[in-house]
Amino acid sequence: MLETLLACPRCDKTPLSEKDGVYSCSACKIDFPSLDGIPWMFAEPQATLGEWRGRLQFALQKLSQESAQLEVELGDKDLRPLTRRRIERYKKATDSHRRSLHKLLQPVDVQSLHGNYESYLALRTRLPADQALNTYYANVHRDWSWGDEENKASMKQLRAVLHESAELGNVLVLGAGACRLAYDLHMQMDCATTVAMDFNPLLLLVAQAVTRGESLKMYEFPIAPKSLEDDAVLRTLSAPDVARDGFHLVLGDALRAPFAQASFDTVVTPWLIDIITEDLPVLAARVNNLLKPNGRWVNFGSLAFASPERARRYSPEETKAIVAENGFSDPYVSDATIPYMCSPASRHGRQERVFSFSAYKEREVDAPPRHRALPDWIVTAKEPVPLLQSFRSQAMTTQIYSFMMSLIDGKRTIKDMAIVLEKQKLMTRDEAEPAIRSFLTKMYDDSQKQSGF
Repeated sequence: MLETLLACPRCDKTPLSEKDGVYSCSACKIDFPSLDGIPWMFAEPQATLGEWRGRLQFALQKLSQESAQLEVELGDKDLRPLTRRRIERYKKATDSHRRSLHKLLQPVDVQSLHGNYESYLALRTRLPADQALNTYYANVHRDWSWGDEENKASMKQLRAVLHESAELGNVLVLGAGACRLAYDLHMQMDCATTVAMDFNPLLLLVAQAVTRGESLKMYEFPIAPKSLEDDAVLRTLSAPDVARDGFHLVLGDALRAPFAQASFDTVVTPWLIDIITEDLPVLAARVNNLLKPNGRWVNFGSLAFASPERARRYSPEETKAIVAENGFSDPYVSDATIPYMCSPASRHGRQERVFSFSAYKEREVDAPPRHRALPDWIVTAKEPVPLLQSFRSQAMTTQIYSFMMSLIDGKRTIKDMAIVLEKQKLMTRDEAEPAIRSFLTKMYDDSQKQSGF
């Protein structure tokens, strides 16, 4: 069934040919591999796989560095007994987590593919720079260990905008994360086929294992542990039951969704529309094109648009209007407060006001052009690089930063550096001293920061 839904994310050709789990586009003459049976449907599969492999190696290196630092801390003979016990436990958990992560992510390494930046340039695609393998790692524990209350509340909200007896048909969940919502939809609602798509291989490899009936032992590392024993908690991840037939996972990019037009009866966007980089009207048109006539768009999540452009930080009222403007009926909305990421081992956790809606596709809209992550002046190198205001500011900041760093020679004091700035007529000595102190404080703080998993 999955092969009838997939399309080439490069040229939109469908159907694709399939052999031993590898999908191929004859028009582009390219193969899309699979990771543990999960189709790898990125527009430039080799480059994307190469980048994820690099991010895997970086994550493992960071864990090794953290373990080494913990070993150094344990060498302090003045450590309090409880502190030593806590650090010993944490180091053991970190080492175990690194081994578990390496084993789980072996499918990312088995493909000896090497991507290059030019591949991304050619297709205007790239992975988000702020997304790593460990991004949303806490979600696997929420989805498959301790998150029953939130998981049930999430399904309650979807039911609130759907008829209890609704036939959802072929369902696509875009940005499925660790896939618990997609799994619950498939197991509890009338879905013929459910396709859960995300771009993070760690999340989908966990989902693949648990929905097949496996149990995974993985450590949770709460940001604000409730007690000494809670800073590293070994969890058992499992699904209530093996996923019934028709449940599929796909690795791909929501901005270049690898699916045929008008192939789904229902598209679900959980926690997606306000964090994706594409403007909501464009995303709405893409969802419209994925749906069959009278198909349904179901959204779930908060509305916290964080675009640098104030005009794109849409209110609920604007969101409803944008949906209706892009070929949908007036959305039916349910607004409710549910628990969010309330780990039993963490002092963090909150109540989140979620904005759920359901809207039917009433008319076709023009398909937006393929997503272009990079502008022509980067891709072709034939156009002048625009002198953007942000570039101007960054250039000035970089120059000042470089000059300040050049003053650090192991001999000058803050007062000495202030005298230099005054001689350069950049600022008075009285102004320079607190400015230099603030600069050095930030530098020092940044050097002390540790980023764990």
